[in-house]
Amino acid sequence: MIEITVNGNASELDQPMSITAFLEMRGFGGRSVAVAINSVVVRRTEFDGTFIDEGDVVEIVRPVGGGL
Repeated sequence: MIEITVNGNASELDQPMSITAFLEMRGFGGRSVAVAINSVVVRRTEFDGTFIDEGDVVEIVRPVGGGL
């Protein structure tokens, strides 16, 4: 098992996986999100080729609308 941290919470994966696959697995597929791995923001165009692996710290942020 691969141990990672997602938004401050410990999590496990069976094997390294792309950001795209990870987002789909977590129910974020098709949604507009920003992702950082180890404090480095990853461009959406690089989600397929960027893999989450042992010890990575993943942050997923969704935009929230609002105002006064």
